[in-house]
Amino acid sequence: MFTFETSTSGTLRSGKRAVIVAAVALLACVGAAPAADGPHLGQPISPADVAAWDISVGPDGVGLPPGSGTPAQGAVVYAQKCAACHGDKGEGKTNARLVGGEITGPGPAVKTVGSYWPYATMVFDFTRRAMPWTAPKSLTNDEVYAVTAHVLRLNGIIGDNDVMDAKTLPQVKMPNRDGFVNLFPNKY
Repeated sequence: MFTFETSTSGTLRSGKRAVIVAAVALLACVGAAPAADGPHLGQPISPADVAAWDISVGPDGVGLPPGSGTPAQGAVVYAQKCAACHGDKGEGKTNARLVGGEITGPGPAVKTVGSYWPYATMVFDFTRRAMPWTAPKSLTNDEVYAVTAHVLRLNGIIGDNDVMDAKTLPQVKMPNRDGFVNLFPNKY
């Protein structure tokens, strides 16, 4: 324990007083430093930076960008950028199966775009955001519309000549749309 000597008048000797003053000053500086100056992690971002990542698409199509694509156009892009992982016809390879599947029946559920996903806009959103796996966000909007159209056609959801764009994609009725409980009924 640290003890202080006092003079006969009860005051601290000047040497020890200096040590206490220095300790109090140091504690005041240490306590004030975080409040006065942050850790300088990251950097401020501009609204343009945020907009580049704010690419969410809602079930109702809000957020869909301009562009369009057909199943035939999508077949070409799919063969080049998707088939290596998802198989030539969406049957699955090293990555998820996209076509067929069942979510009801005697065996385990097989969740695919055709059997499970409730909104076609989700296919677009996920593909644009995360595919191809080796280069996410690298597809153009037209390529994403086209690949989405191709996958929907492979599942028998749209026809060979249907064009997918910001107007038509939200109108696609997915087979399992009514298989979900909407937790936010006032939102969508």
